[in-house]
Amino acid sequence: MLVSITPKLERPKWLRAPAPSGENYRELKGLIERLRLHTVCESAACPNVGECWNQRTATFMILGNVCTRRCGFCAVQKGAPLPVDYDEPRRVAEAVEAMGLRFAVITSVNRDDREDGGAEMFALVIRAIRDRLPECGVEVLVPDFQGSHAAVDIVMDAAPDVFNHNTETVPRLYRQVRMGARYERSLDVLGYAKQAAPRTPTKSGLMLGLGEGIDEVLEVMRDLKAHNVDILTLGQYLRPSPEHLPIVRFVTPGEFAELKSAGYEMGFVHVESGPLVRSSYHAASAGSAITADTVS
Repeated sequence: MLVSITPKLERPKWLRAPAPSGENYRELKGLIERLRLHTVCESAACPNVGECWNQRTATFMILGNVCTRRCGFCAVQKGAPLPVDYDEPRRVAEAVEAMGLRFAVITSVNRDDREDGGAEMFALVIRAIRDRLPECGVEVLVPDFQGSHAAVDIVMDAAPDVFNHNTETVPRLYRQVRMGARYERSLDVLGYAKQAAPRTPTKSGLMLGLGEGIDEVLEVMRDLKAHNVDILTLGQYLRPSPEHLPIVRFVTPGEFAELKSAGYEMGFVHVESGPLVRSSYHAASAGSAITADTVS
């Protein structure tokens, strides 16, 4: 059953994020503009952009800011993809150095127009950061590469510190929420990444409030653990515009706390679960808390 259109829900008081402001925020915004880079923080209208940028953290979005898929939840622009910019890895590394990052998160739009889905660029960015800042940790948040194991190999050969791919929602809602994606394919990407590099932590996340049941969320969590995922993120879906999928309900902080406890009981090494949690929220602390001895 697909989600039906519902009247706009009033956002609860406990689901408020401060407006982006502050010296660090303005400095980073200027840096991103000067280096002609994109961040998922802005392109996907993340509610935590003010908090994260003032803590001098950001998630860089490579391969342009136009996505080849049309997911119903995402604020990133859709359409014909931009040309690949092979100077981008150098500029990302320069920004990471200027920000003084110890942990960088790299994601991308879907690039179904490319045979490797953009895997080559992920590898180039990882290596550019390592060449400039050898001690900086790097998490990659990748698309599904249309299930290509060869593309996953390209990324894993560059040795990211964390490999992240989001399942986003429960299988029943995939046709509406993740157009062009398949639940089993996402699980396979995560499982294969762990097989290719067993000591590299893997990570996945879901948005809640799109019409899923808690029992369905728990089943996805069990599937992720069965595919040896180490880190889990759970957050509230927030509608970017009236043209995007509606919010079916607001999941309470208490429910998020219960899911967090359930995640630890299932054996996840680290769980971030809360209304404003996003895939890269507190990524640095999660990444630093994971060691080769604790991964699946």
